[in-house]
Amino acid sequence: MSNQQSSPVLQPVILGELHLRNRIVMAPMTRSRSDEAGVPPDYAAAYYAQRANAGLIITEATNISAQGRGYPRTPGIWNDTQIAAWKEVTDAVHRQAGKIFLQLWHTGRMSHPDMQDGALPVAPSAIKPSGQIRVHDGMKDFVTPRALDTDEIPGIVEDYRRAAENAKRAGFDGVEVHAANNYLLEQFIRDSTNHRTDQYGGALENRLRFPLQVVQAVVDVWGAARVGIRISPVTTAPGDTPLDSNTMETFGTFVDALSDLGLLYIHDIEGVTQLNRDTSDGISFTALRERFKGTYIANNQYTLGLAEKTLAAGDADLFSIGRPFIANPDLVDRLRSGAPLAEAPKEYWYGGDATGYSDWPALTGRQDL
Repeated sequence: MSNQQSSPVLQPVILGELHLRNRIVMAPMTRSRSDEAGVPPDYAAAYYAQRANAGLIITEATNISAQGRGYPRTPGIWNDTQIAAWKEVTDAVHRQAGKIFLQLWHTGRMSHPDMQDGALPVAPSAIKPSGQIRVHDGMKDFVTPRALDTDEIPGIVEDYRRAAENAKRAGFDGVEVHAANNYLLEQFIRDSTNHRTDQYGGALENRLRFPLQVVQAVVDVWGAARVGIRISPVTTAPGDTPLDSNTMETFGTFVDALSDLGLLYIHDIEGVTQLNRDTSDGISFTALRERFKGTYIANNQYTLGLAEKTLAAGDADLFSIGRPFIANPDLVDRLRSGAPLAEAPKEYWYGGDATGYSDWPALTGRQDL
């Protein structure tokens, strides 16, 4: 890993209307510290402010509505109490001269009746995911979701629009639409999870209709220069097989449409492509990057050295890093100096309290922000 003070990855950069202190993005990471009402804890402000050395912070995935919930103790952005708690976070980050976007989330079928007050999760089609999901009292098998009625879909678009407005009220610098990891928006995009026969299913144009309506609703609130999106073309979650019969065509067309909307960035979960940006199943991240006119954020277990190589090749503009930020609140300073990185035990990743969350020491001592 490079530790050069002059690394271009660690130099200031302009992202649309925003001046970032470096090209490192703190990736969204679910940490399950909110209360059961979806209200972030008071120590979330310290957690995010400690990590404001990143050029941009993207928050943990945040539910746009009660229906959007899939996992215990994940935050929401649909009521005034949640907005007030997030305002404490954004104020704390801005006091440290940081920039922070809220990630907007609806889990769709990746949920369980235990998280829906007994109701079935909703999805484009009644297709059960494989495997299990964590709920309040442990792991349970996924259930077959309920297919959304055609006339319900505009209401979910409205939920996204309202969540975007609430994010603005909470003081965020912008928002990221979560269209990755086989959550609701990606469930509509993929032909394995979308078997609809109305205007939201079948042909690719129809499968992209709802996600693009969501993006447009969010852009109407924020303006395209403050909206990004996260995608995951190579995900196989929740199973181990491809989720689309022609992934490159699907995501190439999607990226073209996002580019036409003038979106600020696409945030691409590339999988483990460390040495090859063209995967065996025909996905070219280089081609997707070239088809998008805005900023390309790469997410791919990046080290500083790999980020420098990728930037020099022109294959990405910014680099999102997740897990190393858990135990290294001052990650960018450590990358700059070449200092060793701490590693968080898995028991601290999800759930719990401030321990293992906002109490990690920086190189200069604990950060009591």
